[in-house]
Amino acid sequence: MEEQRLDFLLELLNTPSPSSMEMEIQKRWMKEMNPYADEIRTDHAGNVIAVLNPEAEFKVLLAGHCDEIALIVNRIDEQGYLHIDKMGGINPKAAVGMKVTVLGYGKTITGVIGVNAQHHGGLKGDFGLEDLFIDCGAKTKEEMEEFVQIGDLAVYKREPEVMMDRYISGRGLDNRTGQFIVGEVLRRLSDKNLNVGVYAASTVNEETNMGGAYFAAAGVEPTMAIACDVTFATDYPGVNKQKHGDIKVDGGPVLAKGAPINRNINDMLEKAAKRLDMDVQYELTPRLTGTDADKMRLTGKGVPVSLVSLPLRYMHSPVETVGIKDIEEEIDLLVDMIANMSGNESLNPLDL
Repeated sequence: MEEQRLDFLLELLNTPSPSSMEMEIQKRWMKEMNPYADEIRTDHAGNVIAVLNPEAEFKVLLAGHCDEIALIVNRIDEQGYLHIDKMGGINPKAAVGMKVTVLGYGKTITGVIGVNAQHHGGLKGDFGLEDLFIDCGAKTKEEMEEFVQIGDLAVYKREPEVMMDRYISGRGLDNRTGQFIVGEVLRRLSDKNLNVGVYAASTVNEETNMGGAYFAAAGVEPTMAIACDVTFATDYPGVNKQKHGDIKVDGGPVLAKGAPINRNINDMLEKAAKRLDMDVQYELTPRLTGTDADKMRLTGKGVPVSLVSLPLRYMHSPVETVGIKDIEEEIDLLVDMIANMSGNESLNPLDL
């Protein structure tokens, strides 16, 4: 990956973007997309949509959500400790002992997630976020309330790192990598003579309610839509591949197969992979995908959807890990597919 593009991805990963508070990262992404897009749209959900060839009748919507999981303050006790709930799929066991950035209404401050010492009994068996708290160094409730109020958010204080020049590890790769990918697809298509309109959407709220995807698809009214998200890699110790499938980091983009997925779109993706001599992997989504695709599919008169995912290790932890090669190949796959579209493609599976 070009150094400049990697730097931009790392900048996105360094930007706090908890679900419901994505404004800063959206402004940064919008600024980056502005030189390449024919137009930039926003909406009341907080989505940013970069558009190429807006006059085209056939519209391809690409959605990568920019929000990350977070903690939300639900109580400040008399000693100034912050008690917390989850904003998205936080794993309490991964939170123990972590440093956090508290995005306070008065000031952004650092805190630590405190835990009872093992010498004093430690944490017993299953525990939840109600058993944890954030210590920001305040001595009283009044002191803490100068900076933080109920409903303020916190994210893990964890900078992304490149490992062995091939992997990226950090927090919130789910799914700022998808936000980066849809932007890169638009950037690389910006100098091509396209037969279709391209709508690259950086969506919000996927980790909590997927409302951003609904707003985006309802507003664009696309002919087809592809969610660009992450999926569970199973190539590390302790994972039951018999139960969860065989998905490898560096194994290529992952296509979904199941009831929500439009077979014609997958056929176009597979043909693009063949032209590129690219390996793809598969995951099963029998009923729902658990991604923005589910909401986009059910907007308007119905939208044919597919899902292209990046293999990711250690989902919803502070050390999520992906392969740079997989990111580049997913971008190449989508660019090739869209660049080769005529705008007359049938999405009716009976026409296959």
